[in-house]
Amino acid sequence: QVQPVESGGGLVQAGDSLRLSCVASGRAFSTYTMGWFRQAPGKERDFVANIAWGGGITYYADSVKGRFAISRDNAKNAVYLQMNSLKPEDTAVYYCAASSSNSRDRRGYKYWGQGTQVTVSS
Repeated sequence: QVQPVESGGGLVQAGDSLRLSCVASGRAFSTYTMGWFRQAPGKERDFVANIAWGGGITYYADSVKGRFAISRDNAKNAVYLQMNSLKPEDTAVYYCAASSSNSRDRRGYKYWGQGTQVTVSS
C-alpha cells in the first residue's frame, strides 16, 4: 500500500514550464506503476502519463506527448512530471496514482493523491 502526495502546482502563463512532484509513503513504492491524471472542471479524469516500476517504460497521452516528461526516483519514493510549453487547455487538477498493472485506465489505479491545481493563463 502507498499513499501519494502531490505538490508543485500553481499559476503560470502559456509557454511556461512547471514540475510536479509526487512522494508516496509505503515500502512497496518501487513495485508500482505510477501515473499522472488530470481533471478539468466538468470533465472526466484523464490519463496524462505513466511510468513502469523500473522507469524504463513510459506512456503519454497524445495531447502532452513531446511537452511533458515523467520520471521516477525509487530511492526517494518519488515520481515527477516535467511540463513544458504549457497551454491554457492544460489547466486542471493533476493527480498522482499508483497501479499494480501498467494501466492507462484510471480504473486500474488503486491509490490516489489529493491532487494539485495547475492553472495556465493565456
